Amino acid sequence: MNKLLILLFSTLATTVFGQLQDPKEQADFLPEGYVVFEKIIGDLNKDGTADCVLLIKGTNKDNIVVNRFEKKVDRNRRGIIILFNENEDYELGVKNYDCFESENEDGGVYYPPELSIEIDKGNLYVHYSHGRYGYWRYTFRYQNSDFELIGYDASHGGAVIDREISINYLTKKKQTKVNTNEDSEGGDEVFKETWENIKVDQLIKLSEIKDFYELDRSSY
Repeated sequence: MNKLLILLFSTLATTVFGQLQDPKEQADFLPEGYVVFEKIIGDLNKDGTADCVLLIKGTNKDNIVVNRFEKKVDRNRRGIIILFNENEDYELGVKNYDCFESENEDGGVYYPPELSIEIDKGNLYVHYSHGRYGYWRYTFRYQNSDFELIGYDASHGGAVIDREISINYLTKKKQTKVNTNEDSEGGDEVFKETWENIKVDQLIKLSEIKDFYELDRSSY
């Protein structure tokens, strides 16, 4: 009886809402020369299980440089590995080892955009926030054996929003909202809204993106 109770307790301790806390070591999927920069958990294929997104970072010592402020910084690029939880084990979904810039890029007169990865309602969001310059966000959905770009949103301006853009690549529609209140102090913007059709020949796949900094969709 004691052995049975021990076995039951051990099983419950490693399980949360029916999912293994760590079905398989995520480090097993890391390529040589990379470390885990951040881990995000959430359901990405709508099967009710907790999948795992690894934001990874290179460790090449040649990319440790001295910036213009005479400070040593790590300019190794970052990438992404997406693991699906299948039968209480992880399986590789999508990988892209170098699509994100370093968190220590030179921001010029301002700090560099801050990258965050989010999971919500089965979608994967790649979000860049840039303080007074606004933000931009890419929406990906798992389909056709990859994560495809289905949406793009951007807001220009900080306390006062000058312009907002929202693109739906599935419906091939682009919404633009321009603030017409020149005396706005923030929160009292008056937007003029326009819609237009866009041409989409093929959806962009996450695994094929070489550099998110070069993926400016606002002019689409």
